[in-house]
Amino acid sequence: MTDKRIIHILNGPNLNLLGTRQPEIYGAATLQDIEDSCRTHGENLQMEIVFRQTNHEGALVEYIHGAARESDGLIINAGAYTHTSVALLDALLACHKNIVEVHLSNPQAREAFRHRSYVAHAARGSICGFGARGYLLALDALHGWLEGI
Repeated sequence: MTDKRIIHILNGPNLNLLGTRQPEIYGAATLQDIEDSCRTHGENLQMEIVFRQTNHEGALVEYIHGAARESDGLIINAGAYTHTSVALLDALLACHKNIVEVHLSNPQAREAFRHRSYVAHAARGSICGFGARGYLLALDALHGWLEGI
């Protein structure tokens, strides 16, 4: 492959606090650490990474709309909006891209309200419980799907 694939990695509320917010659950890596790792791994996979974070639901919807126009695939960690946002689900369903849902922790091993994922209805797959490494696993999954391997 000569051209790089464009992958959007979108992050929802409170992920800007990674590294300091409940490190026993979310790990010690900061969002910048995750972004740096994704960019390095993406380079190895011939992927250009567009990495964004917002604490605002509407902004996240706009980021999804942009990914629908500009990307070859989408990785999303919607944070708490995973469990509450039909608006995100609708935007993701309209995206028509390979989507991977990522969570640092395993929502199924946590409080009952975290067991429902609206995002999962639009995602081709979900990666949960592997901490920051989950983003790299998501990149590997997208690479495989896009390359047909």
